[in-house]
This record gives sequence, structure tokens and C-alpha cells, in this order.
Amino acid sequence: MMTSYDLTSYNFYSNRSDMELVSTVVDALKKILQEDKKQEQPLFLRISDNLIMNIARKVVQDKQKTFLIGITGESASGKTVFVDNTIHACVKDKKEGIYTVIRCDDYYKDTSRELKEAGSYEALFKTGFSFDTPDVINLELMKEHLIKLKAGEQVVSPRYDFVTCESHPDGDIKTPAKVILNEGLYVLNEGVRDIMDVKVYVYTPLEVIKERWYKRAASRGKTGTAADLQFKDVNETAQKYIRPTYQISDAVINGMVSQKYIQEITDDIFKTLRDICG
Repeated sequence: MMTSYDLTSYNFYSNRSDMELVSTVVDALKKILQEDKKQEQPLFLRISDNLIMNIARKVVQDKQKTFLIGITGESASGKTVFVDNTIHACVKDKKEGIYTVIRCDDYYKDTSRELKEAGSYEALFKTGFSFDTPDVINLELMKEHLIKLKAGEQVVSPRYDFVTCESHPDGDIKTPAKVILNEGLYVLNEGVRDIMDVKVYVYTPLEVIKERWYKRAASRGKTGTAADLQFKDVNETAQKYIRPTYQISDAVINGMVSQKYIQEITDDIFKTLRDICG
């Protein structure tokens, strides 16, 4: 629900110019969101009352500080598509240090030994092993890397192979940036979400998730019974670990929106902020 903000009630402005600029940003963002609501498939399904104000304050007063956005949702909900299209809007600025992406999937722990001992994915899943619980991902290392990036330090993220289940420490170099996009299943779970500036949940109906998930599983070497066993686990663990974060999110994003529309509206948002704040 949208809220009418009385900017004079805030005491954090250094001068009247800041207050007027924040008011301009708030009005501009609200206009974009109101147009989005008119779409048959709007991008924003829900936005918390304070999110627009917090974004406006940050872009006006904290231009040099990092903006950490955590984006979660169920497996195959559309998180990566949303992030990739947000990046598309970021890079139009043509400046270094605009964005960095940290993907939760890169931080899976090495389970190649367990897979080899089991002999196949199907046999591994029949032992009760799950790839879809927080403890199979090194969330502590991911959080450590996010904190370092926010502090202006460079990190090297791991590299995970979804076919062999091997984790390699020599992944990609991640450099500090104005916007850090942290995407994955558990980025809004307890112990991680406290460092996020904005918490985003991508919502997609289960039947769509299932169709997308099976296509991706096949590309990773999981088919037949192995795929069925894992998807059953995916659904059960989502109920326990992922869906509850819907309630604490600042914004809920529609995972059914086309890539073209995501690019259009994110372009519009970034252009608006650049035009107002420089």
C-alpha cells in the first residue's frame, strides 16, 4: 500500500535542498509504481510503506555508500532473470563500480565425494541428502564477502559445478560497487538478512516453478526419478526455509513478468534517479 509521506517530520536532512530533492525522488518513484499497477502483469506485487522513502534518502544523502539488495524466491522463481535485467539497467550508466553480483549458488559446499560414493544423483537422494537446505551452502562465507564489499574490499567468490558438485575457491573477482545484488535461495534467511538495505522476494506460482525447474534440472544432469526426488525435496524445503521470507520482504516481485518489461521499468527507475540526482 502506498503512503503519503510528510517529509517535514524527518530530522535527518542537512538542508532544505535535501528535503526537496528527496520529495522529488519519492514522487517520481511513486509515479512509476502507479503506472506499473495498471499493467496486466505488474512487476511490483507489494511494496512496504518505508521502502520508497529509504531509497530516496539513500540516493540523495548517501551517494558514496553501497546499496545492498537481497533477492530471494523459490528455486526457478525468476530471481536470476530479474537480477540480469536489473544489471542491464545498471550498465547503461557506462561507469565503473556501478554494480556487483553475489550469487548464493556459487557458495554451495563441495559434495563431490558424497556424489561419487553414492554413484548417482538418484542414489544420493535416496540416502536423504538434500541440496535444498541452508546448511549445504556456505552462508557464513557469503555474508563475510558481502560485508567486505560494503566496506570497500575486493573478494573472490567460489565457483560451483552443478554437474560434479565440486566447489572451487578460484572463482570470480568481485569488486566494490554502488549497488550489490545478492541473489539466491537463502539470502533473506536469519543470519544473513540483517545486512541487507532492501529485501526483495520473487513470487511465481508453483505450477510455473515446477515446469521451469524440470527444464533446468535436465540441463544439470538430473532426470527421471532423480529429478522427481529432488523436486519433492525442493517443494518441502521451500515451505520451511524460503516462503516465510515473503512476509519480511520490502518488495514482492512478480516472477511472471516478461524480460522486456523488467528491462523497461528498471531502465525507467535508474534513468529517473540519474536525472534527478545526477
